[in-house]
Amino acid sequence: MESIRPVESTSRVQPIISAQHLGKIYGSGKLKVVALRDVTFSVDPGEFVAIVGPSGSGKSTLFYILGGLTSANSGSLFIQGQDFSRLSDSQRTTLRRSQIGFVFQRFNLLPTISAQDNIELAYDIAATGKPFDHERLDHLAAMLKIRGRLRHRPNELSGGEQQRVAIARALITRPAILLADEPTGNLDTQNADIVLEMLHSSCRELKQTVLMITHNPEAAQGADRILHMRDGQIISIEQGSRRVPATV
Repeated sequence: MESIRPVESTSRVQPIISAQHLGKIYGSGKLKVVALRDVTFSVDPGEFVAIVGPSGSGKSTLFYILGGLTSANSGSLFIQGQDFSRLSDSQRTTLRRSQIGFVFQRFNLLPTISAQDNIELAYDIAATGKPFDHERLDHLAAMLKIRGRLRHRPNELSGGEQQRVAIARALITRPAILLADEPTGNLDTQNADIVLEMLHSSCRELKQTVLMITHNPEAAQGADRILHMRDGQIISIEQGSRRVPATV
């Protein structure tokens, strides 16, 4: 592991994410909490990056900023070359729907409809204006091994199956970036391993850019790079085992 400085990517590839000096403060006065401090890093297309840190390290705040769910107080964020931090709320929503897929720890599947209906609903919300892509769904279902489970409701699925449905829901609109927040946090070891392999498969087979937030260093080991956070800062970078990573 080596110390990390706020530097630009040295890769010749245009970064798909470029965060520059991001800062985030909650509250003021005696209630002031500094959640992020001068966070700078970039991610190349098709890269799998894990962000690791204990509770309170700032990783979840960074996740919400990267996903356009909240804004930084300072610094800039470029997604696909667009200055995310300067977009209006409506422009940010449009970019988020078209470019970013989300996978959360709690699955967030609607309990009263089938797995396939959950996926189709996400497609409709993305407002693509295109007919539902059944070929894409079939490919994802095969890759995620849920073909025979699509007509089942969430309570008829195991935790691992629900998370795989959530991954399919996130990928159905072909987002450029997949953000996964503690995707194995509610799973046992066996299902956690399956879900991690599915995320890596999406990176390999679909050329998906993946950022995974986790408190578990073992879950992060298969990434290209592992960014370690503490007290709102990226304190170190570690090379993962998937392949030789680009430089932060």
